[in-house]
Amino acid sequence: MDDTDRRLLALLQEDATRSYAALGQAVGLSAAATHERVRKLREQGVIRRTAAEVDPAAVGKGVLAFVLVDATSWMGDSGAELAALPEIEEAHVVAGSASVLVKVRTSTTERLQDVLRGLYGIDGVSGTRATVVLDTLFERPVTP
Repeated sequence: MDDTDRRLLALLQEDATRSYAALGQAVGLSAAATHERVRKLREQGVIRRTAAEVDPAAVGKGVLAFVLVDATSWMGDSGAELAALPEIEEAHVVAGSASVLVKVRTSTTERLQDVLRGLYGIDGVSGTRATVVLDTLFERPVTP
């Protein structure tokens, strides 16, 4: 990956709807050369997917919480069970005082309670510690 690829990735992260011609103009390439570079970045797995960024509050998911999940057994094989709870956006096996860290978005704190109850239904879960986010100062995309 060279500097041109990095610039293309940064431009795509800002606005993935830009045309190949506009991207190429910004980095000094033709539309065809830009298309080929982006295709290769997808092929190599650098670009995993293209998605629309949705405002959670605008779609009724204004409550954000991070939940540390304690367990009595290894949770590294519980991805499918965690993914079955649709409010869980991310799940990470972590080192430290907890086994898993999950990012949860819900419509209400009552619904968050339901998700916490659902976590206890997963084999091995012995406790949770939830931190509700009051305000998000910034979220940063991955920098290539």
